[in-house]
Amino acid sequence: MLSQKLFDEISNKISETIAASPAKDIEKNIKAMMGATFARMDLVTREEFDVQQEVLARTREQLTQLETRLQALEAAAAPAAGTATTDAPAADSEAQ
Repeated sequence: MLSQKLFDEISNKISETIAASPAKDIEKNIKAMMGATFARMDLVTREEFDVQQEVLARTREQLTQLETRLQALEAAAAPAAGTATTDAPAADSEAQ
């Protein structure tokens, strides 16, 4: 809080000094130019960034769980696939 108050005081002093000089027009022009530049940029707020970061973390966790589940299913299906593969050629040769 102290740093915010200090920043506000310094900002106010600078604004007062600039208001009394021709630099006020320059400040307005710079603010307008910066505002236009920021408007063109696709910026997000810190809050939006934090929310998206949490969503990404949950998605990664879910992906890890799904990968583990898939590996378990593939491991369980592998012995059954080996048996089915052995039976399949015999069935094909009988059909010919």
